[in-house]
Amino acid sequence: MILDFTKETFMEEYANKMIELYGVSVEEAHITEKYLVLGEVIREYISNSWKESKEANRLYQKKEVYYFSMEFLMGRLFTNNLMNLGIYDAVKDGLEAYGIDINTVEELESDAGLGNGGLGRLAACFLDSIASTHYIGHGNCIRYEYGFFKQLIHDNKQVEVPDLWLKLGNIWEVKKPKHTVKVRFGGTVRQSVDHNGKVKVDLEDAYVVNAVPYDVPVVGYDTKLTNTLRLWSAEPSEETLERGHEDYIQQVRSICNSLYPDDSTEEGKMLRIRQQYFFVSAGLHTIIRNHLKNHPNLDSLPDKVAVQLNDTHPVLAIPELMRLLLDDYNYEWDQAWDIVTRTMAYTNHTVLSEALERWPMEYIRKLLPRVYMIIEEIERRWTYDLSHRYGKPQLVDSCRILKDGQVHMAHLAIVGSMSINGVAALHSQILKDDVFKNFYEVFPEKFNNKTNGVTHRRWLMYSNPELTRLLDEIIGTSWKLQPSDLSKLNEYVVDAEIQESFLRVKKRRKEILAKYIKDVCHVEVDVNSIFDVQAKRLHAYKRQLMNVLHIMYLYNKLKEDKDFTMYPRTFIFAAKAAPSYVFAKKVIELINNLAEKVNGDPDVSRYMKVVFIPNYGVSIAEILMNAADVSEQISTAGKEASGTGNVKFMMNGAITLGTLDGANVEIVERVGHEYAEIFGLTSEQVNHLKFENSYDVWQVYHNDPNIKKVMEQLLDANYFANGSTYREIFDEVLNKKDEYLVLKDFWSYHEGQLRVEARYKDRSAWAKMCLINIANSGYFSSDRTIEEYANDIWHIEKY
Repeated sequence: MILDFTKETFMEEYANKMIELYGVSVEEAHITEKYLVLGEVIREYISNSWKESKEANRLYQKKEVYYFSMEFLMGRLFTNNLMNLGIYDAVKDGLEAYGIDINTVEELESDAGLGNGGLGRLAACFLDSIASTHYIGHGNCIRYEYGFFKQLIHDNKQVEVPDLWLKLGNIWEVKKPKHTVKVRFGGTVRQSVDHNGKVKVDLEDAYVVNAVPYDVPVVGYDTKLTNTLRLWSAEPSEETLERGHEDYIQQVRSICNSLYPDDSTEEGKMLRIRQQYFFVSAGLHTIIRNHLKNHPNLDSLPDKVAVQLNDTHPVLAIPELMRLLLDDYNYEWDQAWDIVTRTMAYTNHTVLSEALERWPMEYIRKLLPRVYMIIEEIERRWTYDLSHRYGKPQLVDSCRILKDGQVHMAHLAIVGSMSINGVAALHSQILKDDVFKNFYEVFPEKFNNKTNGVTHRRWLMYSNPELTRLLDEIIGTSWKLQPSDLSKLNEYVVDAEIQESFLRVKKRRKEILAKYIKDVCHVEVDVNSIFDVQAKRLHAYKRQLMNVLHIMYLYNKLKEDKDFTMYPRTFIFAAKAAPSYVFAKKVIELINNLAEKVNGDPDVSRYMKVVFIPNYGVSIAEILMNAADVSEQISTAGKEASGTGNVKFMMNGAITLGTLDGANVEIVERVGHEYAEIFGLTSEQVNHLKFENSYDVWQVYHNDPNIKKVMEQLLDANYFANGSTYREIFDEVLNKKDEYLVLKDFWSYHEGQLRVEARYKDRSAWAKMCLINIANSGYFSSDRTIEEYANDIWHIEKY
């Protein structure tokens, strides 16, 4: 094991480890062996600080946070870990001495299949920032065998195949079978009275699933602290196998098979519940086990542990911790509830009612009978308290946990947590004014805002080395530890030489992306065109459709108006659609068909190209976001909780074209309205429109010939060469009253696009805009967000 890491010590350890594991020299080894041995050497080096961090915490007994999340979209960890450790150059030089290109080895690492969208990427950024800001905090999740899915495009349609991210194993993980936890499902609750007259509860005939932990080190930047992401894998239990439980093996395997299985069926819903309970139960067992190593009981648990619930997926942690305290550790209800409600905290990520999880009562009663009993008792005490405190039947009814045959997970989270936070100022206000208005009346002190951030290390320092070098030359390196120091760049935004240097950096990043597009999508794009990017999960409220319809309008204009020209623009899309989300998948098909039509038309393609980059994930985002000129953040105002892609684009010098939604509001507050392009209705105007019921989408359709033509082209079998039509999309807009106001905001969006084009032509003014965005992006580092969580919610001290 290397203690003093230099090029020479690395080379010696690397050669020795190659012989030890594979019995060959470095020169004779296969590329996969070179990769796996490199991972082994680096992980062993990390284990020094990992061990010291654990020992120090046992000694000093500082409070810890556990971040429970259904997903952690970690991306590749190779470069991130080497950079955070400060050994990247030593490894790179050592490999070069052996004739190995470090980039070739890096490319063998798969993006970890542990997440899908912003929720998981936020969780990953938070883990990086918790360690880098010197706090003790750990992640808790499932070790998904096949991730979400790998997206292929066949016949212009999305096809989902398993994501084989573990085909070479996970070089960073360490299996810890000694910490296996038994998680119980089903069974029958039996109650008895012991000799002291206390009711004892036992769960009989349950089937057991072994939760086996795999630990991944989380390395902080410029710190000796190393935290842990614990991933739970489901394995069969011998005691259940001996009973020959029907379909038991398949049920066990399904728990860790994939992220977000289709929940449109009863089977899918039951699986989701099993997944959620599996990882929260296992995680809580670990927390309690660790706490009791140093404390006589669990009375002080809230003083030593905070559990942050990332959205509603982990909310079963609340009744599960109650179950453990009541049944396993003999606490009385009131004391147990006090411990739970001072330990748990809940982050809400959505204002969409359909995304606030509600599970059928009968499913939870069947899968988790004792947990369901506890939820019933929480509900009984909660509604009794509400009734006697307020005497308002409507208030009580709106705040019920059990209602209409369903368990309302967000309601359970609010009642059982010490803190409820939104993830952008506008989002948090909507929670108080609308989504959870009645709960805010009861618990005003619980509600707070924590605007999301991203780790500037991965999303600027490591993924954009050209811009990083430029920033170092202009403002020094202090911003790497203090991202707020990016504001020093404001002094130089009108410097012509610096503007030119920035434009050269941007062009270089565009060249890198253009090569990727050529290699993967087989489309040649002009790096001097405007790179206009919309990269995010495909959902109706995110309005990729508005972008597509606008491109169709531009196509029509170019074909019909011989006097019309436009500055060359490359429209770039990247998105996955949930496998069961028919509308979203049709939009992806539409984008790809439109790309073929536009790119294959010589009259149009000299002015614009359309590109869909498949299988969007962290590694693609790392080359996409720093090449963008325009960041499309065009969701219906009031629907996006925060967004984190908007901040990553901003941090790399892209201009926001967006609505006043989510964190866009705060971006504009920091850069000024003149340094972003804002269009469309505000959330207040959206609400007023809905309240007045004054918007008639059919009137727009019939009275606007340009919009009517575009919409009718969706139904025209002759519009696309393959005869595709899009009745589902047509109906979504017109027969569902244009729920997300795509046509209402269409012309405002068009005007915003025209202003972007005009601005881009003035290269000096454009560079100034980009530099101002970079200079004011430091606020959106997740380091700042974590400091706020640590001080306001978790009350933890630095390591």
